[in-house]
Amino acid sequence: QVQLTESGGGSVQPGGSLRLSCESTRYTYSSCMAWFRQAPGKERAGVAGIAGVGGITYAHSVRGRFTISQDPVKKTIVYLQMESLTPEDTAMYYCAADQSHNFCFLGRSEYFNAWGQGTQVTVSS
Repeated sequence: QVQLTESGGGSVQPGGSLRLSCESTRYTYSSCMAWFRQAPGKERAGVAGIAGVGGITYAHSVRGRFTISQDPVKKTIVYLQMESLTPEDTAMYYCAADQSHNFCFLGRSEYFNAWGQGTQVTVSS
């Protein structure tokens, strides 16, 4: 079973930036690596995903502000660069892997069979 470890969360003021990292114990070109987030009292929601075959997918709420990428050397690391953060981005962010599909179905969290422990992102003045 692949294991995922997130890092890079923290507190930032509105308008600020953060970069999250997710390291997987195994790399599969055709699988999807994605970021989800869950705010208090809300359901977990897909934020961004990257798949070697299926490309990159973003949730509408973060398109243009967040960028998901894969380390060009260490393929097991996926980043989420977050810009222009707002208090609405405050949540626990989780890295997840779907090893069964070659496209990132951000609306189908049940497809993801590996999850990290989460890293907190707080945006507040």
